[in-house]
Amino acid sequence: MKLITGLGNIGDKYCFTRHNAGFMVVDKIALDNNLSFKEEKKLKCFMTKFKLNGEDIILAKPTTFMNLSGEAVAAIMNYYKIDIKDILIVYDDIALDLGRLRFRGNGSDGGHNGIKSIIKHTGTSNFTRLKIGIGPQPPIPSESFVLQNFTKEQTEELKQVLKRAVSAVEYYLINGLEKAQNTFN
Repeated sequence: MKLITGLGNIGDKYCFTRHNAGFMVVDKIALDNNLSFKEEKKLKCFMTKFKLNGEDIILAKPTTFMNLSGEAVAAIMNYYKIDIKDILIVYDDIALDLGRLRFRGNGSDGGHNGIKSIIKHTGTSNFTRLKIGIGPQPPIPSESFVLQNFTKEQTEELKQVLKRAVSAVEYYLINGLEKAQNTFN
């Protein structure tokens, strides 16, 4: 069993903000596979499941808001007995330009509070991530930039980014991290 968690903030107010790029990717995977999310209150997330090559895949969107994402990830991992090596966290990265994707097998939180929370609640930074570029950041505070909606022009590019990110996740699930890095980074 594998867990794919997209990071973001719940609520219509945040739906199309840059910080919700992770939610957008798992939403697109669900849409492409005709899946519906259901709220799992005890696991602090919206969740759906499907099979890929005979393996169960869980898609999750924490309901905890970004800064507490680790609570949901740890709850799902504990409930389903999912090993840390079987999770993929999909999230926005302000340091990457829009259109860029980057897989990482581990690393620091890079100033991202959602990742910081996951490291805190899982006790490790050794989990796979797919970063979705949302930059470049103009000269405004990061907190303001990530909570802005994508511009009209960026929304067109974002559609292609989301398609590519979905392909990247599927490729990763079938071929593993190293091949995914070589293909999409």
